[in-house]
Amino acid sequence: MSPAVRRTIAIAHKEVLHMIRDPRVLYLALGLPVVMLLLFGYGISTDIDHIPIAVVDQDHTRASRRLAESLVAGGSFVVAARAEDPDAAEPLLRRGQVTAVLVIPRDYQRDLARHESLGAQLLVDGSDGTVGTIALGDALGAVEAGASPEAAMPSLITRFNPAMRSAYNIVPGVIALILSMVSSLLTALTIAREWERGSMEQLFATPVGRAEIIVGKLIPYAVLGMMQTLLVVTLGSWMFDVPIRGSLALLFGASALFLLAMLGIGLYVSVATKSQLVAVQFTLMISMLPTTLLSGFMFPIANMPWPLRAISAVMPGRYYITALRGVFLKDNGLAVLAPDFAVLAVFSAIVIVLAVRKFRRRLS
Repeated sequence: MSPAVRRTIAIAHKEVLHMIRDPRVLYLALGLPVVMLLLFGYGISTDIDHIPIAVVDQDHTRASRRLAESLVAGGSFVVAARAEDPDAAEPLLRRGQVTAVLVIPRDYQRDLARHESLGAQLLVDGSDGTVGTIALGDALGAVEAGASPEAAMPSLITRFNPAMRSAYNIVPGVIALILSMVSSLLTALTIAREWERGSMEQLFATPVGRAEIIVGKLIPYAVLGMMQTLLVVTLGSWMFDVPIRGSLALLFGASALFLLAMLGIGLYVSVATKSQLVAVQFTLMISMLPTTLLSGFMFPIANMPWPLRAISAVMPGRYYITALRGVFLKDNGLAVLAPDFAVLAVFSAIVIVLAVRKFRRRLS
């Protein structure tokens, strides 16, 4: 074993001892991800069930009853009130007692039998845009199917997420968010802590090189990060019933590259700032916010203005989330995921090299 490898292992062993002595590190690495997974997994959901609606049935026929029943059959809607005319249902919308009103006019069954234009309406409360949009989308298919069962409607088949469960979209994004924030925070404190405690001078008195210090500190947190990945992937899949259809090897390969990228960012910030407080604040800003806002997790990248799309193109979270969704839901292989793996590998190599070059064996 070469002297450089022995020195690197010694630095890694020193960092492991620090993690054992400080239980806060283990909580930050293994406890905080579980808390975040529960909060984000259950808190961020676009699945809306039992939406209260009012039914205004002015026809009182078998066809009109079937139309109303088609809305509540799937469980997304529940009839909270009935009225004889739309004016009587308007106050219910204003007071927020119902989210939508189904209005079925007179002669609805006759027009249905004659294949004439139907006058049924669905009035949706648009004051809450998110709920209104989801309610409208859920209702359109049911209303169309109930309005004209004899019509030749095209079959609607949703691939990879037949039930359109939001957890299928959210859980991969939450995993990326947790790993990006917690992993970068772990390494953001390590070099800055040495500077603040004055132990960096002792390292400078040894023959350990700057690359050996960086790599030696990186190895324990990389191993801890893979344990963290196993934890959040297992819990996320089990608690929210999200399938893993693809290869676990590809999943953990993408996770390892993403972890190296985020750990490298934390190391670079720690080297550059030399202050734990500043390192934490800056790391959160450049890891959590881009992963949340610019990775396609919360908002579609295609809808962003071109400057934000350009920034998103160099965010590792974007490619990691794409890889996670491909493995979780689509059973994508390496041939499909190769571009995402390549970007993650290049990004992680660049930030680690930058951290090594930024680190200087001298006191300021």
